[in-house]
Amino acid sequence: MLKLQSTQYILPKAEGIKGDDACDYAVLENKLLVAVLCDGVGSARKGGAAARQSVKFFISHFKTRPKNWDITQCLTLFTQHINRLLFKESMTQYEQIELLTTLCVAIIEGDTLYTMNLGDSRIYLIDKNKTMRQLSQDHIMDEDNLSHVLTQACGLSDHVEPVISSINIEKGDTIVLCSDGLTALMSNEDIEEEVVKGLGAKLIIQSAAKGHKDHERDDISMQIFRVEELDEIHAIKNLDLDIPQTLKVGDTFDGYELVSSMMEHGRIWKVSKDNKIFVMKFPMAIAKEDPVALEAFVKEAWYAKQVSHKAFGDAWVPEDRSARYYLMELIEGINLTEYLKNSPITIDSAIALAKFLHKAEAHLLHLGLVHGDIKPENIIVYNKEGEVGVNFKMVDFGSVVEVFEVNSRAGTPSYLAPERFLGSAINETTEIFSIGVTLYWALTGKFPYGEIEPFQTPVFKQAKLASSLNKNIPDWFESIIMHCIATKEEDRYAHYSELFYALKSPEKVKPYYRKDSSFIEREPLLFYKVGFFILLVTNVVSFIYFNS
Repeated sequence: MLKLQSTQYILPKAEGIKGDDACDYAVLENKLLVAVLCDGVGSARKGGAAARQSVKFFISHFKTRPKNWDITQCLTLFTQHINRLLFKESMTQYEQIELLTTLCVAIIEGDTLYTMNLGDSRIYLIDKNKTMRQLSQDHIMDEDNLSHVLTQACGLSDHVEPVISSINIEKGDTIVLCSDGLTALMSNEDIEEEVVKGLGAKLIIQSAAKGHKDHERDDISMQIFRVEELDEIHAIKNLDLDIPQTLKVGDTFDGYELVSSMMEHGRIWKVSKDNKIFVMKFPMAIAKEDPVALEAFVKEAWYAKQVSHKAFGDAWVPEDRSARYYLMELIEGINLTEYLKNSPITIDSAIALAKFLHKAEAHLLHLGLVHGDIKPENIIVYNKEGEVGVNFKMVDFGSVVEVFEVNSRAGTPSYLAPERFLGSAINETTEIFSIGVTLYWALTGKFPYGEIEPFQTPVFKQAKLASSLNKNIPDWFESIIMHCIATKEEDRYAHYSELFYALKSPEKVKPYYRKDSSFIEREPLLFYKVGFFILLVTNVVSFIYFNS
């Protein structure tokens, strides 16, 4: 995930005017920085309008860019498009160049910084060693008395061929964008010194402008981005690793020999190395040509190696891989579905399963993740040598997503909360619903709302009480399960901590009542209190009537 400290500021050349500079930035999907700074050419009547229009254009177009376009392609086509728009608008409305602006853009994707500029606004990089270098090129006339004349700008001609540069950056680096209003007042060394001190854009600009009266200087604009974390997932995605299209027994990868395929699609294998058995997972063959499928696998491998809780098997990614894969611990056992075919689950084991699922999900939440596909098929049941009872492990990192991700069809339909079918984000309460359905199914062999087919939009009617299908379920545990699978979010546990508190405090669990429950079932004490009061009043009235 990309994390930045950011600051930006614009100071017009005089108080009370709008000025011709414009800048803005956006961090898209927590992984892509788009920073744009423009300095409208003062000699053009609509320079300021051109600057503001260009900034808005780049931010909005990067938000809706085609996913299969790389950054270089986006920068080139977007620059050419806005340049042509400004030029044609100038010619149509004014018959001469009036919509003219400098343009500089900085993009961070993964561990790469892309830069592009037209004109004399600048882009600097201050590396983590506090050394600054200019990444942009000043497009101005060479002659001293013509140094204010731009040789390139946005809107200057019908066509432009922007030069895109890219360099690798690291955590701790700082990117600076500024207009010539700042560089006219401060040297590169002064800018470097102020930024390294940790000052923000506003303080630096105000310091530079101090002592200059209105209209004695140009508009000044500045953006500063200090990199705290880079999106490592994208960097991993760009590694030059082969995706084998076919796999067979005996193939070897970095000393791991394929022993047997574990799935029909042939992309998950038992492998052997140094007389030990592991699990190796490859991306689907289509990922070689499909960037979306490749990114999904890279995220899966990345999430898998972040998880460190004993509720999950170990997973790791060898540093010097020769192909695209990741490795997992082999867990000897069977999934819960297969286990229940041979042996019904005991109440004690069901309670242990509920606590296990809570712990697994709470750990994922600590990492900003949710499992996304809780169901019996993704729960492995195994026995520890010398211990009585069963143990559980969660599997399938392919379903793990970031919490609050909007993906209404992620997961298995029969286990999805009602709001997931309406496009709501995945969160704690939707995962709690899946936990509840899993427990209900494990104890009864039935789905509370029936089996739901893919692409079906179901109607959620009243679920039967779990105890009507399994008389052994304690009232307090049934209440927890029924609260988990409540169709309305407000009737469900909102957080894992609430679920865990209920599991460890059976005596404090609130009873669950069906919607069609009678008043006496829902509030027996209140019913008898009201009944007693009514009877008392009736007797008193009768006594007075017959004795009057």
